[in-house]
Amino acid sequence: MAKNVGDPTSAEQRSVDWVPHSERHGKVRDLGNVWFVGNVNLTAMATGVVALSIGANLIWTLIAIVLGSLFGTFFMAFHSAQGPQLGLPQLVQSRAQFGYIGAAITVWIFALINYWAYNTSDAILSGGAINALIPSIPASIGFIIAAVVASVIAIYGYDQIHAVNKVLLWPSIVIMALLTVGVFTRGSFPEGAFDLSNFQLAPFMTVFVIIAGFQLGWAPYVSDYSRYLPGNIGVSPTFKWTYLPSALSGVWVFGMGALASGPDGTLTPIAAFKAVGDSIFNGFGLIALVILLLGLLAVMAINAYGGSLALISMLDSFKPVKPTKTIRMTAVILMGVAVWATAAIVGEAKFNVFYGNALVFLAYLFTPWTAINLIDYFFVRKGSYVIKEIFKKDGIYGRWGWRGNLAYLVGILVMIPFFVTAPYVGPIAQSLGSVDYSIFVGLPVSAIVYLLLAKGIDLKKEESMARAEGNLTTKH
Repeated sequence: MAKNVGDPTSAEQRSVDWVPHSERHGKVRDLGNVWFVGNVNLTAMATGVVALSIGANLIWTLIAIVLGSLFGTFFMAFHSAQGPQLGLPQLVQSRAQFGYIGAAITVWIFALINYWAYNTSDAILSGGAINALIPSIPASIGFIIAAVVASVIAIYGYDQIHAVNKVLLWPSIVIMALLTVGVFTRGSFPEGAFDLSNFQLAPFMTVFVIIAGFQLGWAPYVSDYSRYLPGNIGVSPTFKWTYLPSALSGVWVFGMGALASGPDGTLTPIAAFKAVGDSIFNGFGLIALVILLLGLLAVMAINAYGGSLALISMLDSFKPVKPTKTIRMTAVILMGVAVWATAAIVGEAKFNVFYGNALVFLAYLFTPWTAINLIDYFFVRKGSYVIKEIFKKDGIYGRWGWRGNLAYLVGILVMIPFFVTAPYVGPIAQSLGSVDYSIFVGLPVSAIVYLLLAKGIDLKKEESMARAEGNLTTKH
């Protein structure tokens, strides 16, 4: 085992390269800490606030939250299962479907947008929370503090991220339990909030897409946090320890956001959560903000780490780079600077608009990718990949991976008429009363197109090369 592997006090040595079996460590249940705590933060709660603002009443917003979380996390968790099997960052594995250069253009640019958008939103809320806790520190300075703290954790890397989330698990559960009590004891909800007869399909489906998109937003880097696990861990336990913690904490936290803003509907996310906390006893709102802020900083670290791997992978596609600790640190710092600068430009006043649009568009961008990636892994190549070839520009997976790119393009094109966004509503969506069915169209179409195109792949040759290489311990 390499030096310092498994030590959270030492910076991770690797970046986008394959993790040898001699360096694999940890237990599959460790994933539960990461993906439960990953949703217990201010941004996830703000997602619930945004969801309620779409227009459905409270009860139907909550139902859409439950269904959206269960749906989006289903696909995300299957990506997590790829980590122990392959020992690769999530997006590097995408080269097998999209090609050495094609993945950088089709997938990684969108992934960087994903990291940037989420971490910008996280930084804005972190800055506001820091200002609420310490009024002498303006939110603009809070953005910087949040970006720096998250970057430091991300620089230390995989083991530090797991360690931080393990420490935050039980404080997060306790805070959420108390806030849940506070939500139902602080006052009444508007008339009709729980009226099941008041169903509106359009806002219901928009909330569903937003919540599913939030959970699906983890997919481009979810296996980054399982790739150091022993390779003999099967798909089922990895899926379970990702799906259940993330889906359930998502339902809980998104629902709390909606419930917290329900009685008033005009409060900012931070003000709403502070008010709920203070309803238990005066001053508890600040305690709750501290825990939620720490959870948010942990999520920012996850985003910064994943973003750095995506940036390195993209650069490596055009000019090979040595996957060292230094290059990963540099990438993390660049991501931190970009996030701070964007957060400073957007500011708290424009948070809801920025974040709401980001959630919807990111859901659209990653729907075809998740379908193609999972179909390739579970149904086409069935976990059998030649690791060395993934890192070769002219290897068996090619430079452009026309099958994956074509399936992605078809998936996006068939989704566009079903889009429902603030700047654009597709013609089919308009004819259906502005109801967003885009995910339900994009997922199957992308999957079917790729499955048909994949019939031309010489799978026997690839399987033979994978066996000869001897790096995989695929266990389905």
